[in-house]
Amino acid sequence: MEFVQPLRSRADITRVKEVLKGRNLRDYTLFVLGIYTGLRISDLLKLRVQDVAKAEGKKLVIRESLSLREMKTGKAKIIVLNKTARSALKQMLRLGHLALEDPLFVSRKKGEDGKRRPIGRRQAYRFLSRAAREAGITERIGTHTLRKTFGYHNYRKGFDITKLQQIFNHASPAVTLAYIGFTQDEIDEAYMNLDY
Repeated sequence: MEFVQPLRSRADITRVKEVLKGRNLRDYTLFVLGIYTGLRISDLLKLRVQDVAKAEGKKLVIRESLSLREMKTGKAKIIVLNKTARSALKQMLRLGHLALEDPLFVSRKKGEDGKRRPIGRRQAYRFLSRAAREAGITERIGTHTLRKTFGYHNYRKGFDITKLQQIFNHASPAVTLAYIGFTQDEIDEAYMNLDY
């Protein structure tokens, strides 16, 4: 497995958003949900439309939050959807090709039973890394970048590291700092600031 980095600059995030939005609303929405919820890719890909929207008559209305049970830990989680995430969901679902029971990030390929299935982890990796390259990002980017970006920017904004540790289910704050790339940033800074 390749070690990937968070997107550290807002400009990088904006460029990746623009590339993805111009190409495919599904991919853009996956990126946005990933960086604004901190969910693992496995949890994002298992979401169904009904997890983020409800029917009101013939119209789908985006929920304020989503609740799920994490695949890796089995823990129940409720995540408030911010304005950007809700807007991306609304744009994608406005296309009208998904039913409540469908996967949120539906693949063009159907399952053997003829039902719609979600895109796979490999497909998500391909479109994310391709978008990053098109956006001029040279660091290693992958599906885990979404979760790391969530942590990195929350920590930079002053969010308590012990709360991030809880969100990520890490053993210690030091593990969380290393995971989101801050430990490496501090090490790099120590080398860069040497001037005897």
